[in-house]
Amino acid sequence: MSHSDSSAPVFQHSAYAGIQDKVVVVTGGGSGIGLALAKGFARNGAHLLLIDINAQAMADAKGELQQEFPETRVECFEASVTDEEAIDAAFAHAKACFGRIDVLLNNAGVSINKPSLDITPAEWRRAVEINFSSVFICAQAAARHMIEQQAGVIINTSSMWGVSHSAERTAYCSTKAAVVSMTKCLAVEWARHGIRVNAIGPGYTRTPLVDELQRAGRLDVDALSKRTPLHRLGEPGEMAELALFLASGSATFITGQIYVSDGGWTANGF
Repeated sequence: MSHSDSSAPVFQHSAYAGIQDKVVVVTGGGSGIGLALAKGFARNGAHLLLIDINAQAMADAKGELQQEFPETRVECFEASVTDEEAIDAAFAHAKACFGRIDVLLNNAGVSINKPSLDITPAEWRRAVEINFSSVFICAQAAARHMIEQQAGVIINTSSMWGVSHSAERTAYCSTKAAVVSMTKCLAVEWARHGIRVNAIGPGYTRTPLVDELQRAGRLDVDALSKRTPLHRLGEPGEMAELALFLASGSATFITGQIYVSDGGWTANGF
């Protein structure tokens, strides 16, 4: 069964208590899972600040969001998530626009699949800076505002590879595993301020990038689907539903956890 098989079950959007009128910051919100996260929260009545290094993608995303959810206010801030000053400015902009920051969807990241002996120092540093250091930079910036409110939710995007392992994925697995550890540390430290910190671990997900890689012959989606017990890839919206639950009033006793949504991949032995 391929990822496009029409027999695959279609997930249902749900309504989540406690999201209406929340202010949500989304990093990497211009495309892929980040855009799906933004749409999911907009569908539930949240207002958004998108942070992305790709200004055009972010502008296109804003247009989509405003067309689909006209009551949602959407602001954009062009920045690299590895630039501490720019991130501080982005969160200050969110505070100035909306008066508070309720949720951070710490989503920006990069993939690197390469034999470990071939990874250059520059490639290693890039993976660490974007997949790991930036998550801390953004969480720290958000927490400074959330501590003032004594309330907030931070959801870090790790990966199923953050809890599993593979050859030629050393940089990716290591940095995503580090995000899981950071999530737990921050959850314990900031709980006294009313801040909950959790992580989501997407499996292979049908994003535009995955579709592009498939068309270019660089990714065998059918093989990935067969390896997945549910015999399909995930949908970006399914990852958004998971984040919505963790940010909602139904998850107020959940912190310091990672929730993996991978169709059973990590449970399936080779």
